[in-house]
Amino acid sequence: MSDITPEILLDAYASGIFPMAPDRDSDELSWYFPEERGVLPLDAMIVPRKLMRTIRSGKVQVTSDRAFGDVMLACADPAPGREETWISPKICDLYGALHQRGFAHSIEVWDDGTLVGGLYGVALGGAFFGESMFSRQRDVSKIALVHLVAGLRKGGYRLLDTQYTTPHLTTLGGIGIPAADYLALLNQALTVRTIWPDDFSLHALRDDIASLRPHPGES
Repeated sequence: MSDITPEILLDAYASGIFPMAPDRDSDELSWYFPEERGVLPLDAMIVPRKLMRTIRSGKVQVTSDRAFGDVMLACADPAPGREETWISPKICDLYGALHQRGFAHSIEVWDDGTLVGGLYGVALGGAFFGESMFSRQRDVSKIALVHLVAGLRKGGYRLLDTQYTTPHLTTLGGIGIPAADYLALLNQALTVRTIWPDDFSLHALRDDIASLRPHPGES
């Protein structure tokens, strides 16, 4: 599939399809359209109170699009429980091209100037398609996700596509929905005009983060 271009990739996302490589070293890509689609409703994210306290402490700093390539490479690194990766050099090149065109974005989490966590994905209309995340410290990928959701809400986005459901995402409010329902949400979201926030820091998103739901039953 050497003829895949950034434009073809955007068309695929607009149709609800996304690619993955079989492994890190493969030059091939396969297309996926899950029968059950993972989404994280932007008005229903659940934030554990302990995590919210960590975010409000300002211990780490959060940025966007400062280190897109580094975030992709970190997401591709082996980790416990994730020894293999679908993020190949071809994937990196394609999404790097989308980033240069303003369609792919990263969220970075920094601790004293060191990149310790983050995520990246594709923005199209009012939809954001989350691709991958990584953590080098406890909870930093969750911190990146909370800032992403707050920023998407601030920018007028309607849909956060997580591709699949996972226990990690379920604890934060992620759900699985039938493919037909997902396509209806996607088609609506694609018509929405949005603004990608310039600033994803705690200072800029404090009110938006505060509006997220606390986890029920937690102290």
